[in-house]
Amino acid sequence: MALIKFEPFRDLEFLNSNIRRFFEDFPTTATEFSSAYHPKIDIYEDDNKIYFEAEVPGMSKKDLNISVHENVLTITGEKKKITEDGEEKGKNYFRTERIFGSFTRSFTLPDEVNTEKINAKFSEGILKIEIEKAIPKKPEERIISIN
Repeated sequence: MALIKFEPFRDLEFLNSNIRRFFEDFPTTATEFSSAYHPKIDIYEDDNKIYFEAEVPGMSKKDLNISVHENVLTITGEKKKITEDGEEKGKNYFRTERIFGSFTRSFTLPDEVNTEKINAKFSEGILKIEIEKAIPKKPEERIISIN
């Protein structure tokens, strides 16, 4: 018969991760219940760049703004409700699930990026931002004389 080491915290960690995954898709604040729009954004890197990819379906380039100030990347935009004639006349909705509105997402960038070399592309509802990493400076060796 094999002995199995009793580890009660492993079961608690498994339960905690399952509960966290269950609640991830639920709104966490009152503003999210009030039809606030928050696009999902992926952030990843390779050896040369940091990448941001935002899902913004139903938006155009003119609805988005990107800025960098003091190493903070800010993406703002507005998802507008599209109507056939510009008005909501004669429509009796049974259900509406789409979310519209303004959003702002800000991300602090690491120090080792070159904020002068940022490229943004928009295609098929995906905003892609590429930020080049700065070439790290090699520390200079100094010889210090002893007095």
